[in-house]
Amino acid sequence: MLDRMIVEQREYFAGRGEAVEWKTQAHDVPADLESRLRAAGFVPEDRETVLVGETASMAGEPVVPEGIQVRLARERPDLERIAAMKSEVWAADYSWVAADLQHRLASGPENLVVFLAEASGEVVSAAWLEINPGTDFAGLWGGSTLPAWRGRGIYKALVSARAQVAAARGVKYLQVDASADSEPILERLGFRAITTTTPFVWTPPATGR
Repeated sequence: MLDRMIVEQREYFAGRGEAVEWKTQAHDVPADLESRLRAAGFVPEDRETVLVGETASMAGEPVVPEGIQVRLARERPDLERIAAMKSEVWAADYSWVAADLQHRLASGPENLVVFLAEASGEVVSAAWLEINPGTDFAGLWGGSTLPAWRGRGIYKALVSARAQVAAARGVKYLQVDASADSEPILERLGFRAITTTTPFVWTPPATGR
């Protein structure tokens, strides 16, 4: 049954001509889930650490580095600039991010808050807060910073900015799936690791003319 479910998900997105991501958790069952995903053509990306922290302890006034402006992003041109920055950071095509964020901002603006950080008009970092209605949790997602701008406190400022919004909306806890670069920053802010997660991605085969 599980193998059929995996294939059904793959084929659904294949019919749309889109890639699909299946995130596994270290505690998932059955124990051979990752092997089943590999057999269906899903490819693992880097393992991430799932961390959780109390919103109140993260919601101090953001300390924004000199020369950096942190602001909300809502309009399509800004979302496209964010997508272009992410594509550069991860050396992959993240152009789809602009349409995805625009759709979610339009359909549930109360549950998504997008921030970008600019330096002399260039988007150097971005991240967003996704509130989970009916729960005490919100997720911190999308955090990416251009390599030349890392180590200056921009990522930390974006965490604080999102935590302020979450606190104002009564969210008690923040959850992050963190890369190896982000994990130590988050732990210094008070986040605690609870498990790990591995994204498995299936990408449609390229079609020739």
